[in-house]
Amino acid sequence: MTTSIKSADGPVVHILDDIQALAAARALAASFVKEASQRDRQRQLPLHELEQFSRSGLWGISVPRAYGGAGVSFATLAEVIATIAAADGSLGQIPQNHFYAVEILRVNGSETQKRFYFERILAGERFGNALAELGTRTSQERRTRLGKDGDGFRINGRKFYATGALYAHRIPVSVIDDDGVQQLAIVKRGAAGVNVIDDWSGFGQRTTGSGSVVLDNVRVEAEEVLPFQSAFERPTSLGPVAQLLHAAIDVGIARAALHDAAIFVRTRSRAWIDSKVERAIDDPLTVREFGDLAVRLAGAEALLELAGEAVDRAAAAPDADSVAAASIAVAEARVLTTEISLAAGSKLFELAGAQATLSEHNLDRHWRNARTHTLHDPVRWKYHAVGNYYLNHKNPPRHGAI
Repeated sequence: MTTSIKSADGPVVHILDDIQALAAARALAASFVKEASQRDRQRQLPLHELEQFSRSGLWGISVPRAYGGAGVSFATLAEVIATIAAADGSLGQIPQNHFYAVEILRVNGSETQKRFYFERILAGERFGNALAELGTRTSQERRTRLGKDGDGFRINGRKFYATGALYAHRIPVSVIDDDGVQQLAIVKRGAAGVNVIDDWSGFGQRTTGSGSVVLDNVRVEAEEVLPFQSAFERPTSLGPVAQLLHAAIDVGIARAALHDAAIFVRTRSRAWIDSKVERAIDDPLTVREFGDLAVRLAGAEALLELAGEAVDRAAAAPDADSVAAASIAVAEARVLTTEISLAAGSKLFELAGAQATLSEHNLDRHWRNARTHTLHDPVRWKYHAVGNYYLNHKNPPRHGAI
């Protein structure tokens, strides 16, 4: 049985457990897939779909049970994201940083902050992000400043890759304080001095809203700032959670590519003349290639589930060993999810034939989505981390990108 609570945008379903969460994701995915291609082709922002998504209660499923949430397993959370991403890659990615913010609050928030923000999340508020910046020496460097202003603070800086900020009620912003320590400030979307710019021009994940956020002397109160850097200075599940969600998005994109390839080959493709068969689905080499993709996808899905279980263990009992094991399990999953999402999106055209390249089918969106999303961090360093762990017994670095 589900119950409802109110938010400013309407009733929000209160999901109680993992089973309800998975069922809600499947129902939404069946709706989201219908116009996914059109949204991508026209870069039509999914405002209506995000309202449905929020009201479904899925954005609150990782809130701990002690604070009124379902506290679903991370394995379930990953499958929810993969299910939505299979319907629409952008809609699968938009809440990634929202769930990241929930996890930051869980591991680093004060009791007062947890009660305050978790209540609002369960009422349907969406959190975006303003973490990364352009023009820095590394992807981890931050220049946005948090300066003292009486009993509060002021923020000045510019962010990019701010996925979800365009649709958010609140925007967590990574900032550097006067002591050079990285903190996280949770800024109201409509606060004075906040300018969210819809300037994302990536050729994939086109409706994620991953553009710019400019912060011009934005006032935040002390209770709106929580520690961020310290979540990586000690063993926490934060990094593995972030990477697990990325892996789930790629699994969803791969599922969509393989699904659409199969439909096209069944209904439109022609058999190659040397196959001596009348239908493309009877071409033995085509069948073999589909089998290869299906096996690789099943392997990626299996590793995603194992990674989710490892993250669950690390979240329940975080220490150097459990967090390292979770990071490695997620890195292993990300290797396969990266490779199968790219392979499925590319092999689709080889198997479906020249007709599949026609713009009216928009099948290239799957490869574009995979290629864009998998650039978040390089898979070659996943291999290095995994190899170093097993060969040299070296734990991976704790910075959120492994």
